[in-house]
Amino acid sequence: MTRLRHRTATLATALLLALVACGGEQEAAAAPSASTGVPAFEVDPGWPRLPPNYRLASAIGLMVDRQGHVWVSHRAELLTDSMLALAKEQPGIPAPLVMELDADGNVVQAWGDHGHVQDYPPVLHSLFEDHNGFIWTTAREQHQLIKFTRDGKPVLTIGKLNQSGGSDDVTTLGRPADLQVDPETNELFVVDGYTNRRVIVFDAETGAYKRHWGAYGEPPDDAYQPDTLATTPSRQFNLVHSLVLSNDGLVYVADQNNSRVQVFDLSGKFVTEKIVRAGDGAATALALSHEPDQHFLYVGDGTEDKIWILRRSDLEVLGQFGSRGSAPGQFGRPHNMDVDTQGNLYVTEAAPGMRVQKFKFMGYAPLAAATQP
Repeated sequence: MTRLRHRTATLATALLLALVACGGEQEAAAAPSASTGVPAFEVDPGWPRLPPNYRLASAIGLMVDRQGHVWVSHRAELLTDSMLALAKEQPGIPAPLVMELDADGNVVQAWGDHGHVQDYPPVLHSLFEDHNGFIWTTAREQHQLIKFTRDGKPVLTIGKLNQSGGSDDVTTLGRPADLQVDPETNELFVVDGYTNRRVIVFDAETGAYKRHWGAYGEPPDDAYQPDTLATTPSRQFNLVHSLVLSNDGLVYVADQNNSRVQVFDLSGKFVTEKIVRAGDGAATALALSHEPDQHFLYVGDGTEDKIWILRRSDLEVLGQFGSRGSAPGQFGRPHNMDVDTQGNLYVTEAAPGMRVQKFKFMGYAPLAAATQP
């Protein structure tokens, strides 16, 4: 990606803008579409507009709600005095654990104080708004899932506090990472992956257990030891970290340390998989594009600090953008992603930038341009 001091654009974006600038009406009418091109993005360096004294630590939760507002959670307990000390006349304070931002990036409301662990656990590892307007998160280190009202009042907790019984225990969790609710069935899908090796499903109203599965839809095996010399993919998850449900009833799971995305139907039957690249850490975060058919799958690479763009129909990698660094448009371990209805992509960083960035959707670039190195 071409990098400037205050503005970062992908190669695909630059070429797309050049086509529009010099092509005239005839070329604009023939501009690439979702079926013939690849999404192009440009970072918005002025977003968000947090209060100047707010400090973010590791940003580990993000979602776009039905109003187009962006919700962010972070690990405020990691902030040190030196990190808070911006200047004597305006020392920083920890931002609330959960913030709701409007489309311009202004704080609409916020809740959660890291000093009150009994009310708000410190590691709220993901965020999701269900079809009834409830806000879900994982209290990762407490082995629990929590359902909140929009103003931060807990209404349901799933899992036993500080208890974990392994990947086949249906009454406890093992440091769950991410979750989503299916609006058709009101089932809560969870990747229970920092300690356990599974996807687990609950009733989102009662918290009752429904089913669970491991990699390839097979039973999870916590005793499994991967063969580092094997030429075939691991039969077990290795830090299953993110998931998204598609409009056509598929479950996409980011198996982080295996650098792959696995796809299942809603019952847990394995459909297909894609190893994003060689090495580990290539599949940390997932998001689906905004078209009605959700033509693209975005995969955040938490090791190489980039976003991969895959065609959802066959999981072919079509493009990528991003690089390691703290400049606008670069990344420090992309951790969560989501899109709004205009196609803009939002990304949180766990380290070192510890921020949330907005990438404006610029249309579709020619596929050949996006796949150039």
